[in-house]
Amino acid sequence: MAYWKENVRLLITLLIIWFAVSFGLGIILAPLLNNIVIAGYPLGFWFAQQGAIYSFIVIIFVYVFRMNALDRKYDVDEK
Repeated sequence: MAYWKENVRLLITLLIIWFAVSFGLGIILAPLLNNIVIAGYPLGFWFAQQGAIYSFIVIIFVYVFRMNALDRKYDVDEK
């Protein structure tokens, strides 16, 4: 039971981060971020197009690392 509680807490945390980056920075705060330009593109556009994808890839690696640690903690890892 504790394993699933930690698993669900990790999933919810990572989904909130993904939502904040993709929706918050890419849509809601885009007008403010568009004042900053990186490589010729406004930062709001960059977050909407590429930032959300890069953050999702990082979230995948964080999830794998944390789940492997969680599996070892509760001795349910695949050996």
